[in-house]
Amino acid sequence: MRFAILGPLAVTTDDGEPVVVPGAKVRMLLADLLAHRNRVVSADRLIEDLWGDDAPADPAAALQVRVSQLRKALNDAEPGARDLIESRPPGYRLRAGDVDADRFAALAEAADVERLGAALALWRGQAYADVADREFARAEATRLAEQRLVVHERLAQARLARGEHDLVAAELAELVERHPLREGLRSLHIRALYAAGRQAEALESYAGLRERLADELGLDPAPELAALYRQILDQDPGLAAPPKAAIVRNSLPAPLDELIGRAEALAELRTLIPAGRLLTLVGPGGVGKTRLAAAAAGEQTRPDGVHLVELAPLPPGDTRVAEQVLGVLGLHEAPGPAGSAADRLVAALRHREMLLVLDNCEHVIGAAAALAGRLLRDAPGVSVLATSREPLLLSGERIWEVGPLALAADPADVDSVRRSAAARLFAARATAQTRGFRLDERTAPAVAQLCRRLDGLPLALELAATRVRALGVQGVVDRLDDRFRLLTTRQRDVPERQRTLTAVIGWSWDLLDPPDRAVLARLSVFRDGCTPEAAERVCDADLDAVDRLVERSLVVAEPGPRYRLLESVAEFGAGRLPDATAIRARHADYYLELATRADAGLRGPGQREWLAILDAERANLQAALTNGGGLPLALALTWYWVLRGRLSEARAALALPGTAGQERRAAPWRLGLALLQGEPVPPDVRDVLALDPKGRAAWFVANAVLDRGDLELAAALLPTEFDDSWTEAAVLASRAMLAHAAGDLAALEAAATRSDVLFAGLGDRWGRLRAGEWLGGLAEFQGRHERAAAVHREGLRWATELSLRPEIGSKLSWLAWLAVQARDYEAGRELAERAYRLAVEQGAPTAVIFAELSLGIAARRSGRLDQAVTHLTRIADRGRAEPQPPPYLPMVLVELGHARDRQGDPAAARALHVEAYEASIGSTRDGIGAVEGMATLAEPAAAARMLGAAATARDQNGAPAAPAEQDELDRAARRAVAALGQERFDDLVAEGAKLTLDQAAAFGR
Repeated sequence: MRFAILGPLAVTTDDGEPVVVPGAKVRMLLADLLAHRNRVVSADRLIEDLWGDDAPADPAAALQVRVSQLRKALNDAEPGARDLIESRPPGYRLRAGDVDADRFAALAEAADVERLGAALALWRGQAYADVADREFARAEATRLAEQRLVVHERLAQARLARGEHDLVAAELAELVERHPLREGLRSLHIRALYAAGRQAEALESYAGLRERLADELGLDPAPELAALYRQILDQDPGLAAPPKAAIVRNSLPAPLDELIGRAEALAELRTLIPAGRLLTLVGPGGVGKTRLAAAAAGEQTRPDGVHLVELAPLPPGDTRVAEQVLGVLGLHEAPGPAGSAADRLVAALRHREMLLVLDNCEHVIGAAAALAGRLLRDAPGVSVLATSREPLLLSGERIWEVGPLALAADPADVDSVRRSAAARLFAARATAQTRGFRLDERTAPAVAQLCRRLDGLPLALELAATRVRALGVQGVVDRLDDRFRLLTTRQRDVPERQRTLTAVIGWSWDLLDPPDRAVLARLSVFRDGCTPEAAERVCDADLDAVDRLVERSLVVAEPGPRYRLLESVAEFGAGRLPDATAIRARHADYYLELATRADAGLRGPGQREWLAILDAERANLQAALTNGGGLPLALALTWYWVLRGRLSEARAALALPGTAGQERRAAPWRLGLALLQGEPVPPDVRDVLALDPKGRAAWFVANAVLDRGDLELAAALLPTEFDDSWTEAAVLASRAMLAHAAGDLAALEAAATRSDVLFAGLGDRWGRLRAGEWLGGLAEFQGRHERAAAVHREGLRWATELSLRPEIGSKLSWLAWLAVQARDYEAGRELAERAYRLAVEQGAPTAVIFAELSLGIAARRSGRLDQAVTHLTRIADRGRAEPQPPPYLPMVLVELGHARDRQGDPAAARALHVEAYEASIGSTRDGIGAVEGMATLAEPAAAARMLGAAATARDQNGAPAAPAEQDELDRAARRAVAALGQERFDDLVAEGAKLTLDQAAAFGR
């Protein structure tokens, strides 16, 4: 988005399309934000600037409306541009990267005529012409007006030095009339008049200034002006006009199509090129260095022109770079020492001011660097903009890396794809080749995938676009595994080295020494990059060799440090890897060793660091599985996959065959993962556990049985002897879960506390999350809901820091449940929805049920009964289908009973509460909830007795009713009191307090 304030306020898109900003107040708001661009302006200040003493009744709301209107206007013109206006306390900030006033300021620093003239050409009238009388604009408008006059003076001075005295005299006349007391301007005008042969007018101008200064200010002209006056009277030869300088035309090629996706790069280069004398654009082949350099150079002006010198036609290692420059400049016959083209070139350019673009230096890098160095040293008016796949390595060189075009931030979002530079370039070229092509909902997913597979490399995208007419976008994507045959063009005006993707990469490959070629080919075995240690171990690559490849733009260096090949470079190298089998085996061995170390580290204080390492190496680990890592690598990675919630990935890897010993180790993990994904418990489960009776795998299987809801079998399967303290801590966390399901608070507290202590000693934060889950459950049981929520919020923070998606989902579900219990149904629904999405993504049935349960309860208690019945019925049906009633079933049935009651079906509701009580055997808490549910439907006397029995059970078990549960109890009590009277009700409650839950439940059947 481009903003113009040097005249009436104007806004255009990067493509030059005008943007309509509706309404005087909205335009004034934009002007105010522009006057303070890239800084926060307080809301109070904006309100004062826009309305002054006539502010509306609710000024903050009125300001927000104007901000929204402005954001909409920008976004309608350029999707995503609304984000340019940021809400930042205490107000708003406009991120404005392209403002004509800023371009003017950059050009105003120049000393040459062309750039100073370009600076003045940006003006269209008075700065902030629409709002110049407003206080917020006045100061900057005044400052800009002064800068404009200074540039006029500097431009006049530069043009006088070039001998353009006639034009300067004419053009300054109006300015002198408007600013009659500005002595610098008057001095330049007098000089121009004298040099143009208009001596009398020059003297008359001086006399007029002297008279006005005396009359209006009581001053004499400055000493410099007085000296100029005496020089004119003496006809000083130094005032004579210099000869006019010859202006050499530019030799840049005219662009044949639009440069897409490089607006930010051009804006930066616009400032960098004038700021130094040597700037080198580096980047891989096909990234668009030449196009960008030509476009950036085309915005520059020099007295002796801007010239592009194409070095690609020279053979590799050729030294005739100076001859190429002489040819482009038309200086074949320039004087100089015989036989030395460089000397002749330096002599010809010693007093010239120009910008030379040396394009494609990499294959003649030595000669190009030598010539650039001489020009910088001996021709001070010459600047060099070089393009190369490696730097020139000269003093004073500034290196600017040209990267691939930006990919879509969200490949699944059509607008995100449309905004991405890579997709915009591909779409533009495909449209030119294929009439009717559109980047829309239908094509966007394939375009996003294509751009990613081609790394956003402009040349590759343009070659791919030529195939759309024959294959369609998806057809091109489907054939990318054979990209070197696919990505070719028959365009006759494209250089041979750019007609195929093979030629583009081969150009760089051919310039490498054999040892560096070998390293590059071996690096292709990695997926998504590697660490320096991995490069050394797998590829026998010393870091100097890798650094040379980085310098030549064949390897991308990323923070970490980490080295990565573009996908196309990797494919090229893989096709030239003679020892592929051996290198892949070394790759698998390296990552097996890494994963084995990680497996131990994931259960200690280095858990976070090891998770990050394995995350970064995910693609390499996947490749290593098929490169020979096999089942041993899968076993080493299983716990990592479990922590990350990637159960299907773990199961697929563990299905790989192995030796008999490996198969025995894998069997319990295979079974545990199958159970977690919903498969039934097999009859031979005890035989599988016997393969590792005291170890982690035995706990994993028993815990998976517990997750499926078979509490009795899980309790029997959990190990009672342990190989290590980690397994003991994990078993205690599972026993805490069993105690929670049974309502055994003493056992729950003992097991969860001991588990937390052991995991803390080991430094395992995942383990502390699991133990903390049941410490939070204990607090909730005891009615300490704030304490429970605090425990789970802390757990959520830890889980988020570690990116443990299963634990994030679990904590969200707990917090959703607690929010519902505390009557915050909207927060409960939102938290449960987040947990539900995570559980579905991970394919974890139990987590789905827990999240959906909170969704159902939140819906029921907030009055959305149909929605509640849908959720709760689905969960109840799943529970009824299990061989053993799962722990959650009684609670679901009670909630469903309340929903049916509210829907006007008391018979169905009563049946559900009775079913809940029968399913609650073994859990006092669930039995209490079922009896209380029956009480809401029983005749008044029975209801009072049932409420008394339930209250006693709650007291005996230390399980007070949550606020939301209390609402149901109060409803039942009010109904009974209305029928019986308070005194009779109290007597019957006291009578019921002596009953057991079974006796009380009999009243409800």
